[in-house]
Amino acid sequence: MILVFGSTGQVATELRALLPDAEFLGRDVADLSDPAACAGAIEARRPTAVINAAAYTAVDKAESDEATAHAVNGLAPSAMAQACAVLDIPFVHISTDYVFDGAGEAPFGVDHPTAPLGAYGRTKLAGEEGVRAAGSRFAIMRTSWVFSAHGGNFVKTMLRLGAERDVLTIVADQVGGPTPARDIAAACVAMAEQLGADAAKSGTYHFSGAPDVSWADFAREIFAQAGITCTVKDIETRDFPTPAKRPANSRMDCSATETIFGIARPEWKSGLADVLTDLGVTK
Repeated sequence: MILVFGSTGQVATELRALLPDAEFLGRDVADLSDPAACAGAIEARRPTAVINAAAYTAVDKAESDEATAHAVNGLAPSAMAQACAVLDIPFVHISTDYVFDGAGEAPFGVDHPTAPLGAYGRTKLAGEEGVRAAGSRFAIMRTSWVFSAHGGNFVKTMLRLGAERDVLTIVADQVGGPTPARDIAAACVAMAEQLGADAAKSGTYHFSGAPDVSWADFAREIFAQAGITCTVKDIETRDFPTPAKRPANSRMDCSATETIFGIARPEWKSGLADVLTDLGVTK
């Protein structure tokens, strides 16, 4: 039995479709602000593998609530990984491009020095470090720009705003890979299965959609596929200030994921089409 932390988030929802026999622990059962309780849940259930699809993802709120974000994103995954190490079972943990500073234009390799710009990135990096230190059969999957038909995300926001307005101003100087949650879920399952057979595959990996694109061009593709006549006007990050600083460069080198696990970067445009179909959006 696979144990999944997370129940209603984008990736957890997609995992439900892939893993009908898995057990999903939502906030009502597993309080990620209590790391010991998370470890205890694993010890009590003794699963065959654990996937952590839960996190504190309120990037701006984390700036003023870093202690809670650190408990959820840093301490809880560390405790989970330690419990998995004791049982010698695979642990797959989802991380983020926010562990990097977003400088330059080249894709970040898995071994590139980390330098988070804000609280969210710092807490996610703390989780990564704890998972690596536990020494379990683990895969840390850094991903970016997650979207699906579930929960709140950029695609659903654009569909709503695009239907309401004739013109939208969207940031064009941040570039990354939009990633369908469905593909992230499938990759997590594949990683867990392969780690069960080969602990040597343990490590940190990148997984994001291709090709890399700006938020503005992502919005244009959403409108094009949805048949929404809304004009996108490019703006710079400085024109849209937020409490937390966003990385300008979220490009990630995903080659190791394909080499080690045989998992290629997903084509986000086809993933977008699937999401629009799920949402009942037609031209």
